[in-house]
Amino acid sequence: MAGITIGVVAIASLGMFGAAFEQSFFNSVDDTTRTVMVGPGEDADFETLDRDRISLIRRHAEAPVYPQYTTSATIQGLKERTGGQVIAIDDPGEFVDARQGRIPPDWRSGALVGDGLASDLGVGVGDSVSVDGDTYRVVAVLEPDNPRSGLLNTDDAVLLPREQVAPDRATRVFVKTETPEAAFNTAAELRSALNGRDQRYQVWDAESAIEQIQNQLSTINTFLLGIGAVSLLVAAVSILNVMLMSTIERREEIGVLRAVGYRRLDILRLMLVEAALLGVVGALAGVTLSVLLGMAINAELLSDPLAFTSEAVLYLGLGFLFGTGASFLSGLYPAWKAANARPVEALRD
Repeated sequence: MAGITIGVVAIASLGMFGAAFEQSFFNSVDDTTRTVMVGPGEDADFETLDRDRISLIRRHAEAPVYPQYTTSATIQGLKERTGGQVIAIDDPGEFVDARQGRIPPDWRSGALVGDGLASDLGVGVGDSVSVDGDTYRVVAVLEPDNPRSGLLNTDDAVLLPREQVAPDRATRVFVKTETPEAAFNTAAELRSALNGRDQRYQVWDAESAIEQIQNQLSTINTFLLGIGAVSLLVAAVSILNVMLMSTIERREEIGVLRAVGYRRLDILRLMLVEAALLGVVGALAGVTLSVLLGMAINAELLSDPLAFTSEAVLYLGLGFLFGTGASFLSGLYPAWKAANARPVEALRD
């Protein structure tokens, strides 16, 4: 039973870990999967997007469009002066989170400073930074590495309101949709509407990246299940050995049962029930332990111990079926051997 328990825990808990890891990953890149990025393509005769081109994208996007304006500037803080990137974008709260301070809902003044740049300049909320000679008060320091979106790199940049930067052209635009499926459909519509034979606009969505990541995660899950299957195979061999030894040790008992009228089918059923009982009890213990391990995994990766996905529940059922099935199959040969033992020889032994 201990062998079956370990095998079931290996299959179920490793499978649940893979499912929770996949869910945690997609939760962390949710903004990326719902965002379409549009910029100049390889066949474009322009390097930035003017107002007319942004209006064209808005007409075909059918979702909120956020132009990004990017320039380089000399930025000075309390510690030193350095060259950095200045980004202007409407509603930055759609893309980034604040580590210190807060991002105003109606952002008209002040600067948002990336975590790395704030550390280099020695500034925090309430301090001032100078961007090409113009002074701005820091209203927020952004989360490091921008965990909400991999599209907007703000770690070493300053974000300013678009009205204060007053750029004429955007480097690219973001289209924010409600779901990943809507993002994929919007990207297809933009490619069809903006590009003919030439790729004048580059339209990027996360579909191909997500498919590649899903394939990689599937490979990892298969590897983890393979480890669990090896553990279960070892448990099945152990049960086969135990059942064979039990058959040999109980030859006299089996002979007596045959002598008093037990048929071969009765002996076969008796031995198989014993093997199945080992499997069921061991598998139930394994499922119980797997649920506890799954709760710990969910608490660590998903911040909710009870956040079991349908895939995780499937792995629990799969582990239970594998455990009971392996035990039953391992008992077939010992049961057949016991059922075919000759009563006279068994009693003589």
